[in-house]
Amino acid sequence: MTSILPEHVATPPESGVPIHAEHDASDDRVADDALEQLYDEHYVRLVRLAVLLLGDAGRAEEVVQDSFVAVYRRMRRSGGGDAVANAPAYLRQTVVNRSRSVLRHLKVVAHHPAEAPTDAPGADDDLLHGVRRRQVIDALAGLPRRQREVLVLRHYLDLSEREIAATLRISTGAVKSHASRGAAALRRNLSQLLEENA
Repeated sequence: MTSILPEHVATPPESGVPIHAEHDASDDRVADDALEQLYDEHYVRLVRLAVLLLGDAGRAEEVVQDSFVAVYRRMRRSGGGDAVANAPAYLRQTVVNRSRSVLRHLKVVAHHPAEAPTDAPGADDDLLHGVRRRQVIDALAGLPRRQREVLVLRHYLDLSEREIAATLRISTGAVKSHASRGAAALRRNLSQLLEENA
């Protein structure tokens, strides 16, 4: 009997299900192990980053989870190597980009309030109830998008100007400009809070 499978496909005897001959199970294991390590090392910080960008813990968790799925798919497709080595930077950039997408979507939804679902409190809503924290988050939300992203990446994740520039795909000069303008605007917005704490 002649096989109708392409030459690059093999059929393992135990299952009878075609698999690609080039596919290496060790690549899956490398991707699985790398994802587990990434998750352990970066999940909490990335959720906090997304909370600061989005102002909503539930949406932030979704963004980060979706970003981990995207990174995992990328690592499996590439078979490890560079994808694993560059995964933390790619993951951070994916969280920022997906947060932007969520904000764009929310802007569209705001134009159609009757259709918008009501927000439920997020998983770490208790942590976000503090008056000062809420004021800071509200003040951050009032900043232009780039200023907010630069300040959060700089002061929350302690990224260098070069790392921020790479993450946001802007020049280091633009990072400095956004950081300076954003910090000045944030100081103005929070002046009452600063006076109370002085």
